[in-house]
Amino acid sequence: MQLDQVKAVITGGVSGLGLAVAHHVVAAGGKVALFDVNDDKGAAAVEALGAANATYLRTDVTDEAGVSANIAAAKAFLGGLNVAVNCAGILGAGRVLGKDAPMPLDQFRTTVLVNLVGSFNVAKAAAAAMQGEPAGEDGERGVIVNTASVAAYEGQIGQAAYSASKGGVVGMTLPMARELARFGIRVMTIAPGIFWTPMVDGMPAAVQESLSASIPFPSRLGQAEEFADLVATIVRTRYLNGETIRLDGAVRLAPK
Repeated sequence: MQLDQVKAVITGGVSGLGLAVAHHVVAAGGKVALFDVNDDKGAAAVEALGAANATYLRTDVTDEAGVSANIAAAKAFLGGLNVAVNCAGILGAGRVLGKDAPMPLDQFRTTVLVNLVGSFNVAKAAAAAMQGEPAGEDGERGVIVNTASVAAYEGQIGQAAYSASKGGVVGMTLPMARELARFGIRVMTIAPGIFWTPMVDGMPAAVQESLSASIPFPSRLGQAEEFADLVATIVRTRYLNGETIRLDGAVRLAPK
């Protein structure tokens, strides 16, 4: 699928990795629907991307009925739906045995609900919409790209909830790809390493340098545009299916 044919739903689409994907798609001639919960950033993103190319729909990815309704609204705006990119997520950091008490179960549950259940919720609603799309080359109708993390493989101390949620995203990639193959829908996952985020931007320079030094090559933090470029490669390359790609500069996380 070429990028100028893309009609995409992007969760977490008004900032960070999701917004970078949106800019990449629109620059290539595609259209996007941004799912997020920040109305101010949503309005700013649509203004930057152009109202003819982008729309913002306030979306709680854990709300089944809300996601289903917004997928339908997005498909109407886009004139179809052939790509879904799941970038929405939360950190959910906390130790199993904290300084004062064990981690509240609700904290673990919320992290898994947003990162894993939310990704599944959007993916299955998008797949339901994609299955009716006209088939392209090789019978392709759509592409779903989920976002995991290298923490799915080397979770650090304090990341039990986060790692579990991202490990679940990795785990559902292949079975979902196998099931949706008969509809011509591919499923891929990207596992980013340490990327430049607003949180990192607020850290002291010494901490930023330490993080960069931990990455073998290139010895710097990942850029959102690099994530967007990989999404574009996945969309264009039909033989990529059912796999998780690490995008991490060969970093392997230490215990802490």
